[in-house]
Amino acid sequence: MSRIFGYAKIDTKITPPYLINVAAQPPLNFRQNRSVMSIEPKGKYTNSALRVGDKDTYPQRRVGEFIGTVVANDVVNDEYRHLVLDVHEHALKAYAGQMFHLLCPSPDGAEVWMRRPMSVYRVNREKGQVEFLYKVEGRGTRGIATLRPGDDFNLAGPLGSGFKLQPEWKNIVVLGRGVGLATLAPLSQLAADHGVGVTAILSARNAGVLMSKQLFEDLGARTITVLDSDNTSAVENVEKILEALIAEGKADAFFTCGSNRLLKLMQRLGKKHNIPGQVAMEQIMVCGFGACYVCMRTFEVDGKRVLKRVCRDGPVFNMQEAVAW
Repeated sequence: MSRIFGYAKIDTKITPPYLINVAAQPPLNFRQNRSVMSIEPKGKYTNSALRVGDKDTYPQRRVGEFIGTVVANDVVNDEYRHLVLDVHEHALKAYAGQMFHLLCPSPDGAEVWMRRPMSVYRVNREKGQVEFLYKVEGRGTRGIATLRPGDDFNLAGPLGSGFKLQPEWKNIVVLGRGVGLATLAPLSQLAADHGVGVTAILSARNAGVLMSKQLFEDLGARTITVLDSDNTSAVENVEKILEALIAEGKADAFFTCGSNRLLKLMQRLGKKHNIPGQVAMEQIMVCGFGACYVCMRTFEVDGKRVLKRVCRDGPVFNMQEAVAW
């Protein structure tokens, strides 16, 4: 007998490796068996996390725990940093729109209790690296900012449901603001891999905090910059840009992240011109895989308001179903 769960086909006759027949196990003497889940002296990592080169004894799993090695953690501007990690090959299965749950070091000596969810900025499979672009703001990201090349860094994932491209889409429009551009950047990589044209509209307060322009262009995207400082980021101006792209036949689908007003604009134009779209939602999370229900948000599906878990059902959703916050 077999059953389908998500993407995996599970044979129910076989006991999965993560299930144990407790009745068949001898009593566990914890004092004598502390090495079963040993803790490294300074890393506070269990021995289940995979480092680069480790043998993966359960390769069919979709999510894993990894210990990456910091390659770089460079300052991008006054607010953002770019983290590059060497990781186990299993972590390289992450795709555009997915995220990892990061175990942040302490910035001040006090424990950082919860992991922090962070979307993937880039997956470099040739070098065996994953990259993150993050804003230094709370205790978690301040802790990440203390990492130096050669340091270990624990991450779990890849988590969530990411972006999807339909075969009939030949040109897409990506509209992001602030750190939302970090989430959208790998979408351009996905599009380039499938021969899909990308127009990326990059929004920021000013040129000094504008990000990802070079990465988008390196992947073949056409970029348009809109800023608060010169008022080009005004909704009315962005609407004119989008209408022009629609008229040129360059907008088979919309994608956005990072701004409520830009989401509502794309929803309105999507309904007007019958253009499908996807949005990557930002939300506070705790567990990262759907057990705690902390990240619930409201969506409108077939005229009804429903609650969905951003970490498990998303973080990427049908744009027209998202309820602006």
